[in-house]
Amino acid sequence: MQKVDVIIIGAGAAGLMCAIEAGKRHRKVIVLEKANKPGKKILMSGGGRCNFTNYHIHPDNYISHNPHFCKSALSRYTQWNFIELVKQHHISFHEKTLGQLFCDDKSQAILTMLLTECQRANVTICLNTSIEKVEKSQDGYFTIKTNQGNFTCESLVVASGGLSIPTMGASPFGYQLAAQFAISVWPTRAGLVPFTLSSQDKDKLALLSGISVDSLVSNDRARFRENILFTHRGLSGPAILQMSSYWQAGETVVINMLPEIDLFALLKAAKLSQAQKQLQSIMAEYLPKRVVDLFLNQSLAQTQMANISHQQLEQVAHLFHAWSVKPNGTEGYRTAEVTLGGVDCDEISSKTMEVVRVAGLFFIGEVLDVTGWLGGYNFQWAWSSGWVAGQVV
Repeated sequence: MQKVDVIIIGAGAAGLMCAIEAGKRHRKVIVLEKANKPGKKILMSGGGRCNFTNYHIHPDNYISHNPHFCKSALSRYTQWNFIELVKQHHISFHEKTLGQLFCDDKSQAILTMLLTECQRANVTICLNTSIEKVEKSQDGYFTIKTNQGNFTCESLVVASGGLSIPTMGASPFGYQLAAQFAISVWPTRAGLVPFTLSSQDKDKLALLSGISVDSLVSNDRARFRENILFTHRGLSGPAILQMSSYWQAGETVVINMLPEIDLFALLKAAKLSQAQKQLQSIMAEYLPKRVVDLFLNQSLAQTQMANISHQQLEQVAHLFHAWSVKPNGTEGYRTAEVTLGGVDCDEISSKTMEVVRVAGLFFIGEVLDVTGWLGGYNFQWAWSSGWVAGQVV
């Protein structure tokens, strides 16, 4: 039986950050990781360049049944704190779009930084370690039985992540452990995930696979202005991924493929100034030709502007400004970037991440019911929640 101060389950972003901070306080820390290497999701994130935070972090960028919960951690360890750490390690980075920060080189730079900090703080990381049983004894200590031997600790931190991308080792472990200690868990579902379409829509739109269009995607609860991407399975791209976190099964999503212009006004003007031109020629100036060909009735598309009524132009404008799509579903956890739902934040202290009714037990990162937008927000939640727990474990 190995006795330490702190055991952290999961060597991902939140777990490593917590380990660093606890180690700096001269706590004896062991991180238990079932995979053969730490930080697998860090390495594959951002297309291999790690979108490690965002300039515009705000609590409104997070979804939770308790929308106030994330405020304390995000205000105490901010994006600027993490950026400062990145700069200290001389990692070059750039803003891609909308405040999203990426490494100039590979994601490995961020993982190397975290592992270097762990080493400095005398943190031990045990890989290939499967947890078989967790118990809490009368004296308040936790016993963790694993395939690599048994451990006991005063503070147990669960940083096991959610269910997204099972090929990276995602599992329901954190939710099961919460249930063991009678901690409520909100139902989970895939977030930041592409939409699938009905077979009829999929077959029709398959011709557009690979085409990207700057769009405004909205429903009754949210709206996002970024690219949408037509795929052979359905719809993806940043605006679609964002909307998926705010979408419920059976709902319709409205897509404005020309958010910058008033198409009706533009077509009315073209009817006067370019009367001999065909409608499809006018539309092809603003959208990819394949999109125009698919969405417009062919005979109308080939009609000269002079011969199209204002009512028809209004219908065309509505078609591209308010394309209504009813997704069949999503691609699920297989391609989801995050998990919505999770450990109920009402059961957790927002200042320490400790379970209110179970002294010494902490939950951090994605396992909690806190889900950020696309663009570095989920990494920042990992850094912030891991940091605050690291101050007290």
